Order: sequence, then C-alpha cells, then structure tokens
Amino acid sequence: HISQNKRDRKKLTMKLSIAASFLALAASTASAFTVAPTNNGATSNTALNMAGVARNPNFAKLAGGYLFPEIGRRRNAYLAENPDMADRIISLGIGDTTQPIPEHILSGLVEGASKLGTKEGYSGYGAEQGMGPLREKIASTLYNGIIEPDEVFVSDGAKCDIMRLQQMFGSGVVSAVQDPSYPVYVDTSVMLGQTGEQDAETMQYDNIVYMPCTPENGFFPDYASLPRADVVYLCSPNNPTGAAATTEQLEGLIKLCKERGSILVFDAAYAPFIRNPDVPKSIFEVEGARDVAIEVNSFSKYAGFTGVRLGWVVIPSDLTFADGTPVKQDFNRVMTTAFNGASNIVQNGGMACLDDEGMSEINKLIDYYLENAQILRETMEGLGWVVHGGTDAPYIFCELPESMGKSSWDAFSTILEKTQVVTIPGAGFGPGGEGFLRFSAFAPRENILDACERFKKAL
Repeated sequence: HISQNKRDRKKLTMKLSIAASFLALAASTASAFTVAPTNNGATSNTALNMAGVARNPNFAKLAGGYLFPEIGRRRNAYLAENPDMADRIISLGIGDTTQPIPEHILSGLVEGASKLGTKEGYSGYGAEQGMGPLREKIASTLYNGIIEPDEVFVSDGAKCDIMRLQQMFGSGVVSAVQDPSYPVYVDTSVMLGQTGEQDAETMQYDNIVYMPCTPENGFFPDYASLPRADVVYLCSPNNPTGAAATTEQLEGLIKLCKERGSILVFDAAYAPFIRNPDVPKSIFEVEGARDVAIEVNSFSKYAGFTGVRLGWVVIPSDLTFADGTPVKQDFNRVMTTAFNGASNIVQNGGMACLDDEGMSEINKLIDYYLENAQILRETMEGLGWVVHGGTDAPYIFCELPESMGKSSWDAFSTILEKTQVVTIPGAGFGPGGEGFLRFSAFAPRENILDACERFKKAL
C-alpha cells in the first residue's frame, strides 16, 4: 500500500508538472498576441496590422456598397424602426427564384450526392472545364449543335464568370456597358483597375463607355454613336429593363464589333424567358457572332439553381486576340489556375435539367414566373404607370409617375413605407436608371397578388 501511494503521488506530481508547462506555454503564446502599450501608455493601433500593405486603390473608387446588400440594409433598417411590419414584408426586389426545384431535376442532384457514398460512384476532382457529358449536352440541347462541346466552360455561375473574364482581359482594356445595367460589369471593371474615378455629377466612371438605353431607343444601345471599346457587355433579355434584343439589332451590333475589333460579351442568363420568335436565345444564332462574341449563361433562372450554383461560358474557337492567340486558350488558363471545377453533385443536377423531363419542368417554372410578370405589368399599367419589359423577361421596369417624384431611391422608400413591398430603385443600376423602379416576378404567386392589391390601395 505504501509503494502504491508513492507511485500515485509520483503520477500526480508529473501531471502537475505537465499542466504547469502548458500554462507557461499558453501564457507566453498569449503575450505574443498582446498589444504592447506605447511609451505614453496608449494602445498601439498598428501592432497587429500587416505593416506596409496598402489597400488596393481601385476598391477605394467603388461608390458605396454593392446594390443588393444595400437593399437588404435599407430593408433591415426599416424593420428595426417598424418591427411590427416584419410579417408583412414582400420582396419584389432581388431576382431570386422561390419555387422548389422540380422532381426530376432534384433527382439528378440526389443521385449525384448518393454516388459519392459508394466505392463505384465516388469521384474527386474533375475537369476544371466541366464534365464532358454535361458540356456535350449543353452544346446539343441548348445550342442545337451550333457550338462545340470543347467551347463550353462549366462554372459556378454567370456572375463569377464575368469576374473571370475581367481577370483574363486585365486592366488595360476599355469596357462599354449598357446604362442602366446589372452592376457587376461596372464594379468588376473598377476592381480590375480599368477605370478612373467616378464623376460626382454624372455618377459615371472615367474610361468606361456608357451606352444609354432609354425608352426612346427601345433600351438597345447605339454603339455606333459612341467611342470604341475593347469589350462590349450586353444583357438580353435585359436586367433591369426587361428589353429583349431582336435578330436585326444584334446583327448590327455584331457587324460593328467586327469593324471596330471589339469583343462582345453576351449575358444570356434570362434566355429561357424568351417567347418571341424574333428574339434569339443565344448570340450564336446570329450570323458572324463566332468571330466576335463570348456568351455567359446560368442554370440559376432555368431551374431554380440560384443557391445551387451552376453556369457556363461559351467561347468559340474562332475568337482570337489581336496577336492571334485564341481567347479560349487564355480563359482555359484562368479556369485551370483559379477554379477546381463546379461541384460534381451540381453537375449531375445539370445533366437532369437537360433531359426531356427536366426541360419540361423548366418550361413550367418559366411559365409560372412569366404569369407573375404579366400580373405585375397589368397592375401597374392599370394604375397609370408606364411599364416596360415583363413579356420576354421576368422583370418589369416602370417609369416613375409625377406623384412619386424623380428619385428612385425616394420612391423605393415610399413604397416600402406605404405597402411593405421591397422593389429596386433604377438608380442602383447606373445613372441611366434614375426615374425608374424595377419589379421582380420571382416571388410566390400569393405574394405577387397580395403586393398588387396593396399597390392598388396605396399608390
């Protein structure tokens, strides 16, 4: 018993010694992260900073926050002052899908996940450009074979792809954007260092060509009357105006881009909403596009993949830079360097989207949202507002009546306060959007109907 007690005491002493060592180590480690007082007793504000690292000056040029987080901030500020209104908020703002992913498409996602739990089906890293069968199916099903599978780059969404294209183009190019336009084209141009400062009066950045899109020109830019740009961004059907470019309009733009040596980046994210046979769903349906155009697209609005994330870029093999280098080659380098490929689970869902059953489900979803757009359009027209879009697009773009004033941000606040409905001020899409409001048709049908009733009573 005495020997056992000695052994127990010896073990206890050893444990205490080890514990004391860890405490000493922790204390010394903690002291390394303690901000030492300066000679006058004040705490240093720079002791923990990465000394000598200056902020990227291009980010300092950006005006305020990105549009959609700013909408969220203002909505939250309203609710903080009016907490009893939380249950009444309806969002017709950000274009986020709300209907569940349909059964067949969902089964593709489930199958993709289930494969990872089997020895035979497990897969790790895949090709950065996307699964071969999915690239083939995009080329054949969505483009009817007018593009080649190796011209398709599968990604995690069109927004990310715009930034990747900007990284490929670099800081030395001049970009042309529609005004108004989706903010990502301008903001990424600023981030990449392509622009000068923003003019306080015009709210436009130096070294960007702003292409006015107004009711007078059908919201289609007159590029011929404007300075040449290296890269021209065009979205059709358009966000935010809802305008869809015709074959004739696009033929003229392609011809001009070819004459000027410009590259056209065509954002076709809303292509499935097109019902007009005179409106192309892809820029590559238009003669000459393979020589000048890149197309970005996404499953986000096709199949409710806004949170799932799956998109693609098409870069024709014919398209080259001024020195003859294939554009596809350099974009491939961006993808292989800075991207490990879209999720294999999600790509399996993309395959299901392009089955006959999946395409049928997509068409039903699109019809649902287009019916929402028609309800919104008819409601606002009935109130005497001038309305654009909402036929081949899920957005309606409304001119502010005199009773709402001229400021779209003020109109946004007025409608939020009177009806508890969130919209998007046109000014958020650039200076050309001032005097307009954008309404999204992606809300559930019951919310669309409720919002319209509130508009009829309050506006």
